[in-house]
Amino acid sequence: MNFLAHAYLSFSQPKLMVGNFIADFVKGNDYQQYPEEISRGIIIHREIDYYTDNHPQVLLSKRRLQPKYRHYAGVIVDMYYDHFLAANFQDFHNDALHDFAQGVYRVVADHRDIIPPKVAFLLKHMSRGNWLLSYAEVSGIEQALGGISRRTKFKSHMEQAGHELREHYEDFHEEFNAFFPEIIQFVEKKINQG
Repeated sequence: MNFLAHAYLSFSQPKLMVGNFIADFVKGNDYQQYPEEISRGIIIHREIDYYTDNHPQVLLSKRRLQPKYRHYAGVIVDMYYDHFLAANFQDFHNDALHDFAQGVYRVVADHRDIIPPKVAFLLKHMSRGNWLLSYAEVSGIEQALGGISRRTKFKSHMEQAGHELREHYEDFHEEFNAFFPEIIQFVEKKINQG
C-alpha cells in the first residue's frame, strides 16, 4: 500500500493517520519517541505492509511484474493499488477524493513540529502537486513511478511500469477488488483491538 491507502486505512483518526503516513521514515524502535496514537499508526502501517506483502491477490499482481521489475514489483503494485483506490474512491468513502486528499495534507502538516524532516519535504511537494488526487489517472501513476525510479539506487525501470498497468488493467483491478475489502477488515480489527 502507498500513501493514499495508508491514509484511508487510518479511518479518519488524525494521529493514527500521521503515524501511518510517516512510518516508512521511522526506523526500528524509533516509533517509541512519538506520542502513543502516532506510534500506534506507525505499528499499524507496518502490519498493513506485512499483511499486504503476503496476501494471495497481491502476490498474483507482483508475479505478473517480477520478470521485468524484480524486487521493485512490490513498489509498483502498491502504486497500482493506490490508483484503483483513487479512481474508485466514491466506492469507499463519503468524501470526494479531492477533499479527502486536502484533509490528509492538512492533518500531516498540523504535526510538522514532530514529523521527520524528509516527510516535511515530501509533504510540501505532494500537496503542491496534489499527488493523492493525481493517482486517479494512469498518467499520475506513471509520473509517480518515474519519480520513484529516479530516486532508486539501482536501475529499476519503474518509469516504464505504466505500460503493464494499461496492458493488464482489468487483471490488476480484479486483484485489487478481491484484496481491498480484506485489508479494510484486517485494519478495522487491529484498531478495535486497541
